[in-house]
Amino acid sequence: MKKLLLLFIFIYVNLTTTFAQKFAYVDTDYILNKIPEFKQAQDKLDNFSADWQAEIESKYVAVEKMYRAYQQEKVLLTENMKSKREEAIITKETAAKNLQQKYFGPEGQLFTKRQELITPIQDKIQNAIKELAKANKYQIVFDSSSDLIMLHKDNNLDQSDKVLDLMGY
Repeated sequence: MKKLLLLFIFIYVNLTTTFAQKFAYVDTDYILNKIPEFKQAQDKLDNFSADWQAEIESKYVAVEKMYRAYQQEKVLLTENMKSKREEAIITKETAAKNLQQKYFGPEGQLFTKRQELITPIQDKIQNAIKELAKANKYQIVFDSSSDLIMLHKDNNLDQSDKVLDLMGY
């Protein structure tokens, strides 16, 4: 019985040491702030954003002026004139909102510019992390700049299918 227990312990120790996983972490914020191209790209994005924001704010100021003028003259206007003025105000406000979506929406120009300027830099960082992981045989690399995010993983360690099998899926 003792021999069997010793054999089991020996096998367990052997398996756990031969399958040891190597982990690493990186701070992508630190890396990005050390790359001059990133700072230049970020400055360009900030300039685009400021210009677009000023344009949108001027549209909203014009809408506000139209609305104030309408409120002051409302008593003197006929129903037909009131509805035309209200429609004009609504149309101008809708145009301002559409412009805002065009620039800052989920598929807007700021998103497109960000993809154009920042994504290549992030891709370079990702490729460097993969090289580092491969050279040092890291199975997992985490990003410490925010919540831990897995940037690289050894697919042989993925046990998702086994979990699904155990759950009956």
